Order: sequence, then C-alpha cells, then structure tokens
Amino acid sequence: MIKRRNIITVAIDSPAAAGAGTQAKLISKHYNLFYLDTGKIYRYIGKLKLANEKKFTYNLVKRKISNLKFSYLNDKKLLSNEIAISASQVAKDKKIRYIVHKFQQKCAYQPPKKFKGSVLDGRDIITIQVKDAMFKFYITANLKIRALRRFNEYKNLNKKMTYDEVLKSLKLRDKSDKERKYGPLKKTKDSILINTTKLSKKSCFKKIKSIMDKKLNN
Repeated sequence: MIKRRNIITVAIDSPAAAGAGTQAKLISKHYNLFYLDTGKIYRYIGKLKLANEKKFTYNLVKRKISNLKFSYLNDKKLLSNEIAISASQVAKDKKIRYIVHKFQQKCAYQPPKKFKGSVLDGRDIITIQVKDAMFKFYITANLKIRALRRFNEYKNLNKKMTYDEVLKSLKLRDKSDKERKYGPLKKTKDSILINTTKLSKKSCFKKIKSIMDKKLNN
C-alpha cells in the first residue's frame, strides 16, 4: 500500500450508537478529511447477503466492493435492524474482513487529493485498519443512553421498534462485536477514551478538537 505523505489520519473505534459517526463527520468537515463509516460497508454486504441468499459468494462481495460507490452507503435501508444483524454476521467472516480491509486501507491512506487526510470509524480501525493513525479515539457511552439514541433515530425514520427491542439488539451487537474472533472491538492503550454519556455533540467535538489542535499546531 503506497501511502500519501503528510496527511492527517484519524481512527475511531466505538460500540454502536456511541456517537462516533457524528463526531467523525464533524472532524471530517472541520479539518477537510475524507470520511468513511466502515460499519456501513458491512451493512451493505449484509444487505447483499439478504438479497442473494443462494448466490452469496466471496467473488460477489469482491466484485461489489471493488465497484462500490460511496453514495450506496447513504441508503437509509442500511439502517434497518434486520440488516444490522446480517452485518454483524458477515463481519465475523475472515475472508470478507480481508476484502473490506483492502478497501478501507485505500480510503485511509490514499484519500482523494482534495482532502487533507482521512477519518475512519468502526470497530477495528485502531487495532487493525489504521494502526499508525495520527489520532486514535475510543468513543463510548452508557448502554441505556446508546439504546435511547438509537431508538430516537429509528423513531425519526418511522421504524417501529420499542426501546426494549433496541436495548436487546444493542446488547447482542456489543457481545458480537467484542467476542468475534477477527477484529474484535477493544480499547487499545494508545487510544484516547471519550465517553459521550453526559456530553453534547458540541462539547464532545470541542474536546476532540482541542486534542487534535494541540498536536497539529506544535
């Protein structure tokens, strides 16, 4: 992998609905960085699997990922609970993770020229995808708060799920993310912990920005 020189790289790991995506977008906008929500790639593959139960192969995944347009990842259907479950299943597959890994590395180290670097968020960005990132953040929040956030997201999308159903789904997702054999979610010693339980989006970004500015302005 040929890496673009002198770029800003930001790696964020977090459990679901902790606010990492929101912060990654704010970081991306403020510092003019290319943003990739890596979880959406697995959701895209999860949707692919549901739509092609009998024809779902590694070659199909490889072909689709090599031709993946970022606009595909904005499909609101990817936010369904059914696709989230399918995504967590395909994410356990070593071969699929390898296909996605190559795509993510390209996004991280060879972002389009108009960007000053990249910001990726997911479950194994710090541990596997962008190990040498300039900035490493582990963003988390209380499970009940995360469930409430996700419940409100679903409500705004007119998805009929109760709070208890969302809570149960997140518990299962956490277990799957942390216990899977390949690329499990875990905090590394060199990542900065940001707990968003009692932080607003604005105050959380302010905290991250002060950490980044301190290093970038030295």
